[in-house]
Amino acid sequence: MKTIHLSASVLALAAMATMAEARDQIRIVGSSTVFPYTQAVAEEFANQGGAAPVVESTGTGGGMQIFCGGVGADHPDITGASRAMKKSEYELCVQNGVTDITEALIGYDGLAIAISRANETDWNLTLEQVYKALAAKVPVDGALVDNPYKKWSDVDASLPDVAILAYGPPPTSGTRDAFVELAMHKGCESTDYAKKLKETASEDDYKKFVEEDCSRMRQDGLFVEAGENDNLIVQRLEADPNAVGIFGYSFLFENLDKLKDVKINGVEANQDTIASFEYPISRPLFIYVKNAHRGVIPGLNEFLATYASDAAMGAGGYLEERGLVVLADDKIKEVQDALKNAVNMAAPEK
Repeated sequence: MKTIHLSASVLALAAMATMAEARDQIRIVGSSTVFPYTQAVAEEFANQGGAAPVVESTGTGGGMQIFCGGVGADHPDITGASRAMKKSEYELCVQNGVTDITEALIGYDGLAIAISRANETDWNLTLEQVYKALAAKVPVDGALVDNPYKKWSDVDASLPDVAILAYGPPPTSGTRDAFVELAMHKGCESTDYAKKLKETASEDDYKKFVEEDCSRMRQDGLFVEAGENDNLIVQRLEADPNAVGIFGYSFLFENLDKLKDVKINGVEANQDTIASFEYPISRPLFIYVKNAHRGVIPGLNEFLATYASDAAMGAGGYLEERGLVVLADDKIKEVQDALKNAVNMAAPEK
């Protein structure tokens, strides 16, 4: 084990020695939700005279795999994430010599369920209804079966009598991970079937039920994985006024002229309800920085200072103007200090 760790360290040092010569642009990957915020900071950094960073939307999971691939010019400096880094991803980083990482909470986001403004219904769904409409298996008459519901009115007679069609993120997306955890799991666990199972099954069996049966999205064509480009979902909602889309609040915010939100448990998605977590599908957003690249990749420290500035992530800053729900002042100060001082994150517990 020590030999492997030493080999990784030696390789990392060798790679660092040639980084500055091999690359003069900052490279950033990760979440499609974090992408527009990072892109905005990259544009501001370039306007200030820095070399324009290369920002790619790879999805949170895909970004973690690339980010944790190693140290050196062939590997990115930063990844964005719409969920916290997983234990398995951190272990992959360590295995590949990426052992010093700063985690920075940049703000909050809600997972919006949106529909075209051409749809005249005032939509309001419970999480249980969302689960029953979109899950691969649902409880019917006391048994867990393949989802039989084709229309929203099949789920609940009070809902519109239109076909279920939802466009959402793929499994590699942190938006998908967050939606499953915050919407599908909670909706599933609120069913009578789940409540009864929790009382009668062992803790391990109930956990397995939630992680497996409550997590799977239906695959019969009524839930469509739309890729990492959320703008494509917006276009599809414009084309079909009865379809719903699932994406980060910022995309709804930027397209309020075309789309409206579906209330969840009677709560509208907006910056106030997301910041207070009154909106039930709210989540944190992060960037992760490879500290071995600081002082080697030109401009990296200066770019991080731009990202952490009050002008960017503070109240009234240009990221809030793009839909980011900003942190409280004391929390912003913590994040600014962590990025400035390259604070090494603790290993995730799960």
